[in-house]
Amino acid sequence: MTTSTNRAMSFSNSISLAPLPDCSTGGSVISILAYLSQRGQGASSSHLDQTPQENRMNTLFSPLQLGRYTLENRLVMAPMTRSRADDDGVQSELAVTYYGQRAGAGLIITECAYVSPMGRGYVRTPGIQTDAQVAAWRQVTDAVHAKGGKIFIQLWHTGRISHPSLLPGNALPVAPSTIKPSGQSWTPAGLQDYVTPRALELDEIARIVADFAAATRRALEAGFDGVELHAASGYLPEQFLSSGTNQRQDSYGGSLENRARFVLEVLDAMVAEAGGDRVGIKIAPEMNFNDIVDAHPQETFTYLVNQLRARKLAYLHVALFGTPVDYHGLLRPRFAGAYLMGGGLDQPRAEAALAAGRADAAVFGAAFLANPDLPERFRRGASLNTPDPDTFYSPGPKGYTDYPLLNGTTAA
Repeated sequence: MTTSTNRAMSFSNSISLAPLPDCSTGGSVISILAYLSQRGQGASSSHLDQTPQENRMNTLFSPLQLGRYTLENRLVMAPMTRSRADDDGVQSELAVTYYGQRAGAGLIITECAYVSPMGRGYVRTPGIQTDAQVAAWRQVTDAVHAKGGKIFIQLWHTGRISHPSLLPGNALPVAPSTIKPSGQSWTPAGLQDYVTPRALELDEIARIVADFAAATRRALEAGFDGVELHAASGYLPEQFLSSGTNQRQDSYGGSLENRARFVLEVLDAMVAEAGGDRVGIKIAPEMNFNDIVDAHPQETFTYLVNQLRARKLAYLHVALFGTPVDYHGLLRPRFAGAYLMGGGLDQPRAEAALAAGRADAAVFGAAFLANPDLPERFRRGASLNTPDPDTFYSPGPKGYTDYPLLNGTTAA
């Protein structure tokens, strides 16, 4: 976990109606609402590819072709770290219930799973490497599939956003360059300052790319319908991509082409295992979380998304927080697959975005966390449960599997 904005921003994949994170954990002082009030909300955008006739058909409850799958609706559950795994990165049995309760989403994107022990950055987060981790996730995917749902897993490597106490042999965190992030990490011993990371050697970069390939393979063994690369929130892929954290002088640094190389090599490795139609990527331009800064973000993300077309990915997940730049308008016309919009959405905004052709699906975070039956509540225009921030990361079922359904009962 991390301090200050880290806890607040951990559920930032898609906030709706309450503070919640993107796939990181928290441990801190200010809320995401305060963070967003300082930065403002993401701008709306337009889309150039669809005709008005097609736009009118795109409601939250119309089907969507996403890669090889047809989703029953266009409500996507955001990846949100919940910190219920054990110290070995094995999901708890509670996760089976939690995700199964929310199988009514058109697509669930799970919390992040680290691809190797060196990719771990937070306490009580799951992995997708060992047999035990895969077996626990298999119970989750079986529960979702039994209710007709679709589920992708988000893969990450936190890079410099970690601490030696969380890593094998108290190793230093790794990064593109030896640049210490500001802030603190929530460790088993409490809050501790981030440390200066060690710069990765070329052969180590190749091994991390291979780790993402292996994690993709293991995710498919665990029954996931696909995988999402977490290339946002200041973790390792974005550390390579951003000029503020990448000062390398080799083939992975310097030019924009070189800085994007790691992200694209990881995607290629994931596609080689799963096929492009089972791979997605998440980005959050100018979110500036975890002390990440890029000198020319519009140029950077335009270049990156331009490179995705040839890879024929299932979707591009773009979450915006506080930037005045219309990244949806900039990026959507450049991507051929399904376009998932996240960040600051409620039902009316989501419906308007789909109807106008600004997105193919809408990503909801806190609203799904607190409302297992969110699609049904939206259908009926019903009121929503209020999320309890005190239980976002606490162990046990409270605030995790006990949010009531519309009929007042707790979902099985």
